[in-house]
Amino acid sequence: MGKHSATGWWVPLTKRWILALLIMLSISTAIAFFIRAALDPCDRHLEVSDKKRVQSQSVPRGPLLLMELAFLLRGVGTKVNWITIQKPSEEDEVIYSLEHKMWDRGVQVISAKGQETINTALKADLIVLNTAVAGKWLDAVLKEDVPRVLPNVLWWIHEMRGNYFKLDYVKHLPLVAGAMIDSHVTAEYWKNRTRERLRIKMPDTYVVHLGNSKELMEVAEDNVAKRVLREHVRESLGVRNEDLLFAIINSVSRGKGQDLFLHSFYESLELIKEKKLEVPSVHAVIIGSDMNAQTKFESELRNYVMQKKIQDRVHFVNKTLTVAPYLAAIDVLVQNSQAWGECFGRITIEAMAFQLPVLGTAAGGTTEIVVNGTTGLLHPVGKEGITPLAKNIVKLATHVERRLTMGKRGYERVKEIFQEHHMAERIAVVLKEVLKKSKSHLY
Repeated sequence: MGKHSATGWWVPLTKRWILALLIMLSISTAIAFFIRAALDPCDRHLEVSDKKRVQSQSVPRGPLLLMELAFLLRGVGTKVNWITIQKPSEEDEVIYSLEHKMWDRGVQVISAKGQETINTALKADLIVLNTAVAGKWLDAVLKEDVPRVLPNVLWWIHEMRGNYFKLDYVKHLPLVAGAMIDSHVTAEYWKNRTRERLRIKMPDTYVVHLGNSKELMEVAEDNVAKRVLREHVRESLGVRNEDLLFAIINSVSRGKGQDLFLHSFYESLELIKEKKLEVPSVHAVIIGSDMNAQTKFESELRNYVMQKKIQDRVHFVNKTLTVAPYLAAIDVLVQNSQAWGECFGRITIEAMAFQLPVLGTAAGGTTEIVVNGTTGLLHPVGKEGITPLAKNIVKLATHVERRLTMGKRGYERVKEIFQEHHMAERIAVVLKEVLKKSKSHLY
C-alpha cells in the first residue's frame, strides 16, 4: 500500500465543472448531496457517499464534517444536492433542521434513489465514499454498474473498530483509486487488519488530519462570547465560576471510556482528600448522555456515581450538536477512548482551540494531536490507565500555571496545523492526485 500524507459520499468531474454526490447512510437515515463547481479548466464530476448510525436527537460527527466540505465547495460556486434516505416514519427534528440548513446555503434536497442517482454516478470522474460501511451503498444502488465506478472512487474512512472489518462493507476497497484516512496510526491499522483478517490489500492511502471550522474558531477567539457561554452553562450545571470542570465529550458507550474516567475521577477526589490539597471544587461532566433512552451502560455509570456518593460532583449532559458552549465552560477535556483509541478525535482539536489542556489515552489519533507534557498529558488505555489519569487530574487541578500554559500551547498548535484551511489544503492535494489517477485510467 502506498501511504501518503496530505498534512462517504459521491463526487463526479468533465472539463469545467466538478459534481459531487455526498451521501450519509444509516439504519434510519441516509443523506447525500451532489456538488457542481468550477474548479479548473478541466471538466470533472465529484461524487461522495457515506454511511453512519444516526441517533434520534443527534448526528455523528462524520456527516457534519462532510456537510462542512459541501459548504466549502458551495462557497466556490459548487452546486450541491442533499439526499435523505429511509427517513424515520415520524418527523425527526434533527433531520428537519439539517435539511433546512442545506436549503439556506443553496443546497437542494432531492431523492437518493432512482435512475437519476445511477446516471449521476456513472458520469462521475471521482466518487468519494465517506465511512467504512458506505461500500454497501454501492451494491444496493448501482448493482451491476459498480465495476464501472470503482476506478474513480476515493474512500474516506473515519472508523477504528474491529466490527467494520467485514467483506460486506469493504470488499471493493482494493479496487478503488485511493483511501483517505484521518490519522497515520489508523491508516496503519487498516493496512494490517485488511491484510491479516480479510486477505485484501489497501489501495494507495492518504492521511489527512482534520481541521476546525471557521465558525468554531470565531467563537473560540471571542472572549466576550466565551465568558457569556461559560456563565450560562455553569449556571445550568449549578457550579461556580471558580470550580474546576473536567469533561468528556463523546457518545456514552464503553468504547469511549466514561466508566474508567469516573473511576479515575473518584480516585482523584480521594487523593486530594488524602493529601489535604487546597484546590477549588473539582467536578466531572459527562456530555453525550441520552436522557430519553438510557442504556444499560449509562445506568451503570449513574449507579456508580450514587454508590460513591459523588452526585454533587458529577453532571450528565444530553448529547448535542453544539459543543462550543461546553468547551467555553469547562477547564480540561478528557479524551478517554479505549482499545485502539480515536481514529482522529476532532473534539480534541476543538478543545485545544478553546485553550483547554487535554488528558487523553495514548492511543489512536490522539497521539498525533496531543504533545505529551506540552499541550496535555497522556495515559494508558484500559484499567492500567485509571490511576495515571487520576494523578493527571490532580496535577492539573493543583497547578494553575501548568494548566493554562498547556492550553495556550494547544491553541498555538491548532493555529499552526489544525484549522479549516489547513484541512482544505490537505484534501485538495489528495483530490488532485486521485483525479490524476482516475483520468489516466481512461487511457
